[in-house]
Amino acid sequence: MDRRSLPAKAGMVFVFPEPHRGGFWMKDTLIPLDIAFADGRGRILRILTMQPCRRDPCRVYDPGIAYRTTLEVNAGSFRRWGVRAGGRLAFRATRAG
Repeated sequence: MDRRSLPAKAGMVFVFPEPHRGGFWMKDTLIPLDIAFADGRGRILRILTMQPCRRDPCRVYDPGIAYRTTLEVNAGSFRRWGVRAGGRLAFRATRAG
């Protein structure tokens, strides 16, 4: 990722065509992030806070469940917004940049 910051109301979405298992790591990511794992209908199944990887091997943040979509935002954002497991993801796509 190599970014030193992320706008306050921005995030990164990953959509998988089928239910997916496995985790995310933070290699080359300089800032802590929250990640929400959601099912195919956008229902949030789990939220984790991920820390930057300072040295190999990097920790893998695995939710331990199958998911279809993830949303990464600045760490602490979901808590501040009152977003928790059981809620639904809703976001507006914009161009990356």
